[in-house]
Amino acid sequence: MTLRLGLLSTARINDAIVAAAGDVDEIEIVAVGSRDAGRAESYARERGIAAAHGSYEALLADGEVDAVYIPLPNGLHHEWTLAALEAGKHVLCEKPYSRRPSEVEEAFDLAERSRLVLMEAFMFRHHPQAAKVKELVGEGAVGRVRVVRATFSFVLEDMEDVRMSAILDGGSLMDLGCYCVSGARYLMGEPERVIGEQVVGPTGVDSAFHGTLRFPNDVVAQFDCSFALPRYQRLDVVGDDGWLLVDAPWRTDWEGELLLRHGDHLNRIEVPPADAYALELANFAGAAAGNAEPLLSRSDAVGQARTIEALYLSATEGRAVDL
Repeated sequence: MTLRLGLLSTARINDAIVAAAGDVDEIEIVAVGSRDAGRAESYARERGIAAAHGSYEALLADGEVDAVYIPLPNGLHHEWTLAALEAGKHVLCEKPYSRRPSEVEEAFDLAERSRLVLMEAFMFRHHPQAAKVKELVGEGAVGRVRVVRATFSFVLEDMEDVRMSAILDGGSLMDLGCYCVSGARYLMGEPERVIGEQVVGPTGVDSAFHGTLRFPNDVVAQFDCSFALPRYQRLDVVGDDGWLLVDAPWRTDWEGELLLRHGDHLNRIEVPPADAYALELANFAGAAAGNAEPLLSRSDAVGQARTIEALYLSATEGRAVDL
C-alpha cells in the first residue's frame, strides 16, 4: 500500500525528501501546500507533483493526501501538527518537534486517540551508522563508557534566516545542538542533570550553545554547537578500554569514517552507504501501514524536549537543572 504524502510548505529541506521518495516504493508525494499559490504551483510543476495548494489548510483538506511532512520553522511545528492530526493525516515533523515537553505530550495524545502516526524527523537515527555505533558501545567495544563528546557547527551570517528568529524558536541548540543531544541520549539513555551555557546573538537567540549532560553510572556527555564556527561535526565515545570516533554522525552525506581504538588496535569500521531520508520515509510509511514501529517514538520525543527545555533553563538561570 502506498502512503500518499503532502508537503506542508516549500522549504529547502523538502528537496532531500522528494529525492529520497523516489527510492521508496511505499511513498508517493502527491501534493504541496504554500501560503503563496503561485509558488506552490511552480514548485509542484518543477518537481512533478500532481497537486498544488495555495494554503496549508487546503493541503490538509485534500482527501487524496494520507500524511504530511512538516518542515516549517520550529515555532510552527506544534500548531500545524495538531491541525494535520485533526484533519486525519499521519505526520512526519522535522526535528526538533518542540522545546516544550507539554506540546509533545499534547500532540502524541491526539495522535494516539486518532490512531495516527506522529514521528519526529531525526534522519541520522535511521542511518545504519547510528545502529552500528550503538551496537559497538553496547558490546563493550570501548569498555565502560565514561565520556561522550559531540559537536555540530556551521557559519550562518543571514540574520533574517528563520533559524535566527526568537519568535519562531530558532537558535543553535534547536537547529544543531539537538542532534548532539539526541545522539547522546540514544547511546546513554535519559540524563539526570544538565548544565547549559549560551552565547546570545543579535536577534536574541543562542548563536552558540555549550552543554553538559550527566547520565546514570557517572557518564558525562559534553557538546557544543554554533552558528559562528566553520562547518564541522563529530561524535566521540570514550571508555575505560578505548574510544570510538564518528566523523560524520549527523549529516551522514558528509565524508567521514568510523574509527575504533581498543587497546593497541585501531580499526576502521565499515558502514554500508545509505540514504537516511529514504530509510526515514520507509519507516514512516511502514508505521502508517501498521507494519512497523516508528523508530522515533513518543518517549524519545518527550525525552528530547525535556532535555532541551532543561538546558535552556540552566543557561538562563545559571544553575544545574535536575530532570
